[in-house]
Amino acid sequence: MIETDRWPLTRLFEQMHDAVYLLDPLSSNVLWTNRAGWEMLGLGADEVLDHSVLSLQKDVVGLPQWAEIAQVIRSQSPYVFVGRHRHRDGHEVPVEVQTTCFVHDGQELFLSVARDVTRRLALEHELHARERQLWFALNEAADGLWDWDMRDDSVFFSPQLERMLGYGPQEMRPTLQTWEANLHPEDAPRVRQLLLEHLEGLRVRYEAEYRLRNRNGHYLWVHDHGRVCDRDAKGCPTRVVGMVQDITDRKHLQLSLELQASNDGLTGLPNRRRGEAELTEELDRCLRNGASLGLCLIDLDHFKRINDVHGHLQGDEVLKEVSGLLEAALRRGDLAFRWGGEEFVLVCPGADATGVLSVARRLQELLAEHPWAQRLGLERLTASIGTAVAPVHGADLRKLLASADAALYRAKANGRDRIEMAGAEGLDSGLGVSSAQAGRPTWVGRP
Repeated sequence: MIETDRWPLTRLFEQMHDAVYLLDPLSSNVLWTNRAGWEMLGLGADEVLDHSVLSLQKDVVGLPQWAEIAQVIRSQSPYVFVGRHRHRDGHEVPVEVQTTCFVHDGQELFLSVARDVTRRLALEHELHARERQLWFALNEAADGLWDWDMRDDSVFFSPQLERMLGYGPQEMRPTLQTWEANLHPEDAPRVRQLLLEHLEGLRVRYEAEYRLRNRNGHYLWVHDHGRVCDRDAKGCPTRVVGMVQDITDRKHLQLSLELQASNDGLTGLPNRRRGEAELTEELDRCLRNGASLGLCLIDLDHFKRINDVHGHLQGDEVLKEVSGLLEAALRRGDLAFRWGGEEFVLVCPGADATGVLSVARRLQELLAEHPWAQRLGLERLTASIGTAVAPVHGADLRKLLASADAALYRAKANGRDRIEMAGAEGLDSGLGVSSAQAGRPTWVGRP
């Protein structure tokens, strides 16, 4: 720890408008700062000593990156860095930092002087002539330009932007309401909030991806970004300029890849990773609200025989058919996903033991009534089903799944084509019923 009282210039540092930080080169911890340093961050004099460059600087992430920067500081002292400090209130403070490396009493230290350049950035932006910006955007840029005059809410839409949205020249009314009316309802609150945060100085720039309706009523995905370029005498924003890029193709590809990553490629149902995530969310919500949650673990009986006798392609078709029957058995708000192989899971939020058994029996009926012979050449297909209810059989995901799995094992051990409910203790006893007891044959498939 550095004894700051030994520094004769400490009081002089307190008079500076720029922030001064004394840093540990290895950990990036703040060892000392002047008044401007902790006031710039919205912290108290003692609070700032609990922080480091990693917690205060938004553009430095992790010790490995800090170690690289520290090495540059040692070789290029003084080192100039432009970045963003985190304010206690959550907004960003753009800063220009000059850091010097020195040795005191055999200890290597960094001395950083940070200057708030918010106003300078605004002045630099204002230096660019409006006409030059507009002519470049209109004649050279492929993206659409918008120019919002906040004094009367009028908006200039460039010809590129009008064409992007399917409008002819001067067809879009030059008002803010024209843009707001074309925002997708699901995206509008988020986009307005991002723009407001920029206007209030909480964000250096406005930037958002959202859906914007074109003239034909279809929605395009766009990347929109802009910045305040004019302010009044009080510093309040009066004009914002931005650019809009059509990213529809890229966004659709991204959404398609995300869907492939979260859905089972064969059945189209959510895969195990996504299913477990949604099950966890539903379980947490039900427990918070004092509600129950029913769970069914389903294993198709003797499925290996189908693959061995009819081939794996026929087996794949069976899995596709079963996925449709699972969705048909669901109540509104329920979820089905593929667990793996010939195993599936049904999640029934709000269902008690009676409710989840009802869903399981409905699935049994659908399997029994399905025209397997006509569709796939099979006489019948059945399933063993283990059911459990949270919180009775488990108040966390692991215990609930273990209870349902034990019930499934019991259903298979007792002859298959059965529904077994986990016991009160969750693992070794419960209520069981087979389709034979319900008056249906138990044969599972052609041997």
